Amino acid sequence: MKLLNLLMPYMGNRRWMLPLSLLLSALSAVAGLAPFVLIWAIVKALLAADGTFVPPQVAVYAWWASGLAVAGVAAYFGALMCSHLVAFRVESNLRQEAMRRVVEKPLGFFDRHTSGLIRKVIDDNASITHSFLAHQLPDLAGTLLTPLVTVGLICWFNWQLGLVCIAPFLMALALMGYMMGSKGREFMKLYMTHLEEMNAEAVEYVRGIPVVKVFQQTIYSFKNFHRSIMDYNRMACRYVLMWEKPMSAYTVIINGFVFFLAPVTVLLLANGGDYIAVITDFFLFVLVTPVFSGFIMKSMYLGQAFGQTGEAVERMEKMLHEDDGLQPEAVAVTEVPADGSIVFKQVTFSYPGASCPAVDGVSFEALPGQTVALVGASGSGKTSIARLVPRFWTAQEGEVKVGGVDVRRLSAWELMARVSFVFQHTRLFKGTLRENLLYGRPDATPEEVHEVLERMRCLDIVQRLPRGLDTRIGSGADGTYLSGGEQQRIVLARAMLKNAPIVVLDEATAFADPENEYLIRMALNELTRGKTVLMIAHRLTTVTRADLILVMNHGRIAERGTHDALLAQGGLYKRMWEEYGRSVRWTLGAADRNAIL
Repeated sequence: MKLLNLLMPYMGNRRWMLPLSLLLSALSAVAGLAPFVLIWAIVKALLAADGTFVPPQVAVYAWWASGLAVAGVAAYFGALMCSHLVAFRVESNLRQEAMRRVVEKPLGFFDRHTSGLIRKVIDDNASITHSFLAHQLPDLAGTLLTPLVTVGLICWFNWQLGLVCIAPFLMALALMGYMMGSKGREFMKLYMTHLEEMNAEAVEYVRGIPVVKVFQQTIYSFKNFHRSIMDYNRMACRYVLMWEKPMSAYTVIINGFVFFLAPVTVLLLANGGDYIAVITDFFLFVLVTPVFSGFIMKSMYLGQAFGQTGEAVERMEKMLHEDDGLQPEAVAVTEVPADGSIVFKQVTFSYPGASCPAVDGVSFEALPGQTVALVGASGSGKTSIARLVPRFWTAQEGEVKVGGVDVRRLSAWELMARVSFVFQHTRLFKGTLRENLLYGRPDATPEEVHEVLERMRCLDIVQRLPRGLDTRIGSGADGTYLSGGEQQRIVLARAMLKNAPIVVLDEATAFADPENEYLIRMALNELTRGKTVLMIAHRLTTVTRADLILVMNHGRIAERGTHDALLAQGGLYKRMWEEYGRSVRWTLGAADRNAIL
């Protein structure tokens, strides 16, 4: 019932079809048993006639048997039609609701969940609910009703033979219950976990193939994917071998009703029983007892479907509702930022599961038009601070304010409209160059787009492309690819077109060639003019003109000041500057070259 309660809201105005489907399935099951009784009546009538003539009721029984068989098929068709309409609605609504929630997630959510895992949980798990509602659930009513009606019939016709049939049925049912118990549920959890791991590893492997080929690391890169496959293989083999003997015993028992019925039938005949009644009852029971086998197998599939669907929905709900610091605190939007200033006040933030905070008691202020640079070793907290501004993550303590308003009091739309991002890992979508630019501001006019391209030194890129701004980016017959530096310049133009008052930079020139680096620096000057800039710096030469430099160390601000002031302090920043200078001047000597050769 818990599973159905979870799925019920997604059925919409088709939820009434589900009970109708169950009712039609129950009627189909009863109609499917009726021909067995009518065949029994036909055999009994023929045996009573002693072969001299065909009783007239035989034709009536035959017509009724045919009609009820057709009615059972029609009822089952109606049950499946209703269940499929419900299943399609649930599957569609599940995907739509899941994608709506994913879009609303803070961007830090996507750091913790790979695209392969998200696709598996949303797409595949929604498909699992479809199979359950469309096929397994309609069989529920018939599966429960059929054995009850069958037991009633066989006990009514001949209670001795009925008891003989019930004994192996209960034994087989007990074995199936044992196999589908707690260990079966444990297997279903492992099964879903391994499927998610294989899916995630497969997506990452396929995406990384170009890099793998360049560095000739095909075997090494395949290890994680291969490991996930072999883990699944070992888990499945252990499960199959664990049920080898119980399943063998079940198969023998469920297919051996006749070996239980035959000796009892002989005993009944030997003790003076009505041979016509006993033989016709034996004949009926031989026809009916396979229903027990079908019931148990359907129960097994139904139980497995319940377990798999429950696990699928639970995993989807867990991923979409998880509260591990990703979701912002729910606060009503009551204010509008006054400007583009950024204020951190005793901010502390820890990643989920981390033993120590990534940001620990950080306080600083960046006024409109100022540039604040974050420098420090890897893992010192630079990126974590930058990501707290647009609420990729939510601080556990302290306040992060934009324009004097706590970011938790701003809607995602309001906050994102005020922040532009330029990271060192650029991303262009599969589409035209114009579409990629308009992601910054969809209502921009062609004149505004042209002006931005000119100011950001990107017109030469557009002019070289075969169809200009209408050239498609990415694979395909008419697609093209841009170099890393060209992509970075287009991303800067997109940020410029957005014209947000706050700009977050993650060393935009880190991987550019000398020519593109110069053009990118010119573009950055245009982009950041008059803006509040929060810069994550890897090359210290890029921060010498910053209004404030924050030197990060283990999540804390170790030093702060301008470039000249920090050098005069002779502390951590000066050591970093001297090491950076030595690394820039370093060249291979003759001894080093000979050692390499």
